[in-house]
Amino acid sequence: MYQYTDFDRRFVRARAAQYRDQLERHLAGQLGTDEFRALRLQNGWYIQRHAPMLRVAVPYGELSSRQLRQLARIAREYDVVQDGPFKGQGGYAHFTTRQNAQYNWIPLDKSADVMDLLAEVDMHGIQTSGNCIRNITSDAFAGIAPDELVDPRPYCEILRQWSTLHPEFAHLPRKFKIAISGAAEDRAAIGWHDIGLQLKKNASGDVGFQVFVGGGMGRTPIPGVEINAFVPWQHILVYLEAIVRCYNLAGRRDNLYKARIKILVKAEGQKFFDAVNEEFARILADDPSGHEQIIPQAELDRVKASFVDPAGVAAAAEPALDAGNTALDPQFGRWLQRNVHGHRVSGYRAVTLSLKRVGIPPGDTSADVMDTAAALADQFSHGELRVTHRQNLVLPWVKAADLPELFQAARAAGFATANAGLLTDQIACPGGDYCALANARSLPLAAAIAERYQDPDELEDLGEIDLHISGCINSCGHHHSGHIGILGVDKDGTEWYQLTLGGGDGTKLAGGTVAGKVIGPSFAADEIADAIDAVIDTFKRERLAGEHFIDAVKRLGLEPFKTAANAVRTSTAKA
Repeated sequence: MYQYTDFDRRFVRARAAQYRDQLERHLAGQLGTDEFRALRLQNGWYIQRHAPMLRVAVPYGELSSRQLRQLARIAREYDVVQDGPFKGQGGYAHFTTRQNAQYNWIPLDKSADVMDLLAEVDMHGIQTSGNCIRNITSDAFAGIAPDELVDPRPYCEILRQWSTLHPEFAHLPRKFKIAISGAAEDRAAIGWHDIGLQLKKNASGDVGFQVFVGGGMGRTPIPGVEINAFVPWQHILVYLEAIVRCYNLAGRRDNLYKARIKILVKAEGQKFFDAVNEEFARILADDPSGHEQIIPQAELDRVKASFVDPAGVAAAAEPALDAGNTALDPQFGRWLQRNVHGHRVSGYRAVTLSLKRVGIPPGDTSADVMDTAAALADQFSHGELRVTHRQNLVLPWVKAADLPELFQAARAAGFATANAGLLTDQIACPGGDYCALANARSLPLAAAIAERYQDPDELEDLGEIDLHISGCINSCGHHHSGHIGILGVDKDGTEWYQLTLGGGDGTKLAGGTVAGKVIGPSFAADEIADAIDAVIDTFKRERLAGEHFIDAVKRLGLEPFKTAANAVRTSTAKA
């Protein structure tokens, strides 16, 4: 993990002190609501439906056990409603699809205290909101995946430092998101970002980036398109600066819904690409360093030094986890198959700690559970965890020989639900229960679907199905990229849900970055779970031997699924 320097710590603590001064002036009536709004947003503080919401940055998903314990402390001591109709609620953090952590119940007058606690463990909320470059995201298995070509984490960190409070890009036309992948399999959904970066090596073995631009979800889902096939790593900051500068100059500021870079790229196409490449060439021509060391090798080496394997990690013989282990405990066998992942270091594994179980909203984690996860990280993973795009936690440095012991500990703590990648491993935003922007609730629907599919044999038989739920068109639940996507919509003040099929987040199984297609009119709140059942039943009836759900949708088309789902609406109407 990246280790903060003295400069990093002074910077974050100075920012926390600055925020405290701003808050105190606001509470004293010396700083108006509108003036304070811009300042709090720059530090991750929103005002949501019932209370302030804090978004904490977890850059590229890496988290230490010490940091997780601090997040648990904040949940326990600050994220609790003291009075009113919601008294007693809170006490947890919510992990998001962008590898961040959120709190929903921290009183605004305590917000500066929380910022100080975050700064104590090298954390903050800087640029987790606002029209700026947001938290840099990456593959949750970065640095450990067997299919990795180049470790993206050092480049993620360099981008994080470059983009933080960048004076030119603090007030962009709209929020701006960057994701980086260094593996053969895209597990960072780079095609759904404003800029997606894929690390490559050319024929000479030189490292560079394939650059995609203009991806995004929301009202107009558009996959990113390639703007440059290979930018040398030394020049990547210059190329990104050229992209963001051209967007900053030409992006729409008169229409919130047309302000994202995806709209600009779609409208201008090659004209925008030419402008970027001309700006890139101009910056290089003006650079006095000779164009070769825009990112100096010494700086890359300095940052890379934080991403070496933990002390004591060394290749080891693979243990025999044979049929005898799993026959005695079938749950252990399922867990090995679903939640235990390959590793580039022989004798090691990465393990998903599932946050998906009945009664717990996807991504929600109580203070006690976070403390337990931190203890597991200390015992089994050299004190390191990862937050995943799928709203789970990962232990990245687990000895294969320790898997039986870890499974027992994870099961006792409620982390061992063996459903990674299956239907109940849902992605969902907080929805209308918390978010002021939401049109409908996401969490009750996620709970209803989870309750219907609790048979592990049935889940395994259905195979890998990505189910994503968003409470509004802003797509925080990434419904466009789900094999099955659900979008909450409002009809005259009541909750309805639109159903999409065939989306993909960039993985090979999904067939790349694909927006799902809507199947018919929206469903009422009391119909949508039955509509999902009808879709699943159609798949079970029509699939070929060994066929995945997404492949069946591609082969059969939408019509049979649409007919089955609409029959639910018809029968409900008759009833």
